Amino acid sequence: MMEEDLKAEIDGLKAENESLKARGGRGISMKVSEKGGLSIYGMGRFPITLLQGAVAKLLDMADEIRAFMKENDSKLKAKQ
Repeated sequence: MMEEDLKAEIDGLKAENESLKARGGRGISMKVSEKGGLSIYGMGRFPITLLQGAVAKLLDMADEIRAFMKENDSKLKAKQ
């Protein structure tokens, strides 16, 4: 039984790997972390991981964040 479970796990990982390869390049992707957070990959060297409540607060503040960025555009750095 344990061997069957390991084979199923390997098959699942192979399928996930192929799916990631098919997506191509450096797009942004998301997954649920081991601790239940939302991990966003592709924004930088390391993933950004936040709990669901923190993500909801950020999304609710989207207009305020955009306004702040616009007001401070000359001080903020952009990736070249």
